[in-house]
Amino acid sequence: MAKEEDNKEIENFSFLDHLEELRWRLIKSIAAIIIIAIGAFIFSDKFIDILLVPSEKLDDKMIIQVLKVEGLFMLKIKVAAAVGIVGSIPVIAYQLWAFVAPGLYENEKKWGKWLVLGATFCFVGGATFAYFVLIPFALRFLITIGKVDIQRQISISYYTQFVLRFLIASGLLFQMPVVSFILTKMGLITAKALRKYWKFAVIIALAMAAFLTPPDPVSMMMMGLPLLLLYEISIIVSRLAGGRKNKT
Repeated sequence: MAKEEDNKEIENFSFLDHLEELRWRLIKSIAAIIIIAIGAFIFSDKFIDILLVPSEKLDDKMIIQVLKVEGLFMLKIKVAAAVGIVGSIPVIAYQLWAFVAPGLYENEKKWGKWLVLGATFCFVGGATFAYFVLIPFALRFLITIGKVDIQRQISISYYTQFVLRFLIASGLLFQMPVVSFILTKMGLITAKALRKYWKFAVIIALAMAAFLTPPDPVSMMMMGLPLLLLYEISIIVSRLAGGRKNKT
């Protein structure tokens, strides 16, 4: 009955009403990003220090340089924006869930808070893996290429973009189980289908790993293996989310 009442209420909403609701959800998400980014700008020096830690632990030291007069200021803005986006993930996840929740059953709505927590946890897990494993390995590999007597003088802007790219990309890739849960609930995928196409998943995982890591087989496997593990976890999540549908 609750589902039927919700559906009747949703049917009374016009297309413009849905667009208006979506607009306000986006505004709230953008506001969260801006507020967190402003706070992050105040402490941006601390965040930059954190991003520089992997370079400081290298045996072959890099010389990090500021090549433009406005370089540090623009860097602080970029880092603050990145922190704003990452820090707003719980808010963004909640707004997305709140937008689709009215069309779900009551027993499905209870998963909302767990999806928000899951999306946040998976992103933090992916970024942590990149920070402590992937980035140090990639830096060691790339810095040791070439002649020993050549100084490694790197722009601080390029270096931080390099690190942030790995952090954000890894965090997004670790959302695979969350995406699997949502798509299963929407009826777009099943655990059986994911298991059936695992060979294609291997190819895609290795291709994504090759794109995100230095062009050598060792680093590619370092990223590819966690992706395959995430795919297996996604199958389990899909089976649990599908309930009886995945058992037939």
